[in-house]
Amino acid sequence: MARTVSIVGAGRVGATLGKRLRQLGWRVGAVVTRSERTSRVAVRAIGGGKARSVLTADVLDADVVLLTTPDDALAEVARALAKTGGSACRGKVILHTSGALDRSVLAPLARLGASTGSLHPMQTFSGRNVPKLEGVTFAVEGDAKALRVAKQMARSLGGVPVAIASADKPVYHATAVLAAGSGFALIEAAVQMLVKIGFTRRRAFETLLPLTRQMLDNVERLGPRAAWTGPLSRGDYAVIAKHVRALRRYPREIQQSYAALALLAGRVLAKNPDAVLRNLRRVLEKSKGGNR
Repeated sequence: MARTVSIVGAGRVGATLGKRLRQLGWRVGAVVTRSERTSRVAVRAIGGGKARSVLTADVLDADVVLLTTPDDALAEVARALAKTGGSACRGKVILHTSGALDRSVLAPLARLGASTGSLHPMQTFSGRNVPKLEGVTFAVEGDAKALRVAKQMARSLGGVPVAIASADKPVYHATAVLAAGSGFALIEAAVQMLVKIGFTRRRAFETLLPLTRQMLDNVERLGPRAAWTGPLSRGDYAVIAKHVRALRRYPREIQQSYAALALLAGRVLAKNPDAVLRNLRRVLEKSKGGNR
């Protein structure tokens, strides 16, 4: 298996993966960021590598090049690396870590003979701590060689590689946003609502986080439908109507989110979705009032 890696765009994801790979015995080559300062910071975080503030030919000295830049920079980086590397791209494995994009964004490199693909860990990278990678799903796709290396790399990191079709990357990534990214907004909205009725922020978090953790534990042990609780799960539409009326004094986005999430729960969790959604829409329409 390939054991040398260069990292282009060594931010949260790149530095984390680079550090873990180095600990597993990989040799880290060029580490590229947008400035000398940040590249040196990244090298220190990784524990190895050569700091670079621009793309240079030695990026391609490694067996594998990881492009861990933001999605909107990937196409430009691929073009720049193709121009810099030229024929040296042939035979190299070049993987990006975007969740939403597939290998087609690396087409300039593929045309020069590189094997291209993607490797995306379904995990959140805050930059404040090192996230767990053991047991984490890594979505992988690419040509045959890139796919083989991506799977090997995911396994070496302790993850579980799952091959998905290129066309399915946006849906795959949308699930991460629904399950995790939107969860941040939900927790913060609930915290602000509790603060408005007299809680301190600390007490609001201490109130909601144990509830959220227990919900996740229940889902893991019982499955979503069996773990489902709350007024809609028991058909208590009177309580839902009371919620909707109470939320009139909160911003429109909170009102709309409550309604949308109730409808979503009815669709994906109810045993008889059509009946539940009919009743729920009637209650929501009857109870809604002036929005802000």
